[in-house]
Amino acid sequence: MPLSAESLLSVVRNYWRSDHEFDGRLERSPETERFQDLWEERLERMGEWHMLLDELQAALPRFLIGNATATCDACFRCSVYMEREPLHSNQGNEQLTRRQVVVGCVSILAPVYTVYGAQYDYRGKERIADRAFFEPLPPEMRALAEIVARKIEARFGVEAVPREIAETRIPLIVGPREPPETTLFHALFTAWPESVP
Repeated sequence: MPLSAESLLSVVRNYWRSDHEFDGRLERSPETERFQDLWEERLERMGEWHMLLDELQAALPRFLIGNATATCDACFRCSVYMEREPLHSNQGNEQLTRRQVVVGCVSILAPVYTVYGAQYDYRGKERIADRAFFEPLPPEMRALAEIVARKIEARFGVEAVPREIAETRIPLIVGPREPPETTLFHALFTAWPESVP
């Protein structure tokens, strides 16, 4: 399959709808049925995903490696957590910190992947802000992102989706994302990129 916005859109149309026809109904849409059947098939190979997590932990022993996979998303997701850093605050004694995360995603819908970054600001233990970063990543995330990308490519033989293709707007509804906000990134990977457990 040539990697193009058109070819990827033809794939994701099989799993996401462009209308709300099945909202509030007991029966599932054909797209939802296909999506859930595909997840059942992919989960049988979860061992291979766990091997990737082990490889990342061996390559990055100073970092916490997490499995952020959720079957509401269209991908396996892993996360590399950087240490929290203190933030300066003009608000008295409140302790503000920031944590950055590099996230790797392998789509279950097509042989493609992406790596992006997320950033979380905390007041004590409370998350007060979050943000997702795409290419180009902040400098402090780039070396980790390269390692995650190389490990994903080596283990799964998948191709990176260029940012311009990932950002292609599509006429489909993916979770809370509706046109014109929905992109191929949302359909292939996750509608919640900034949300990493």
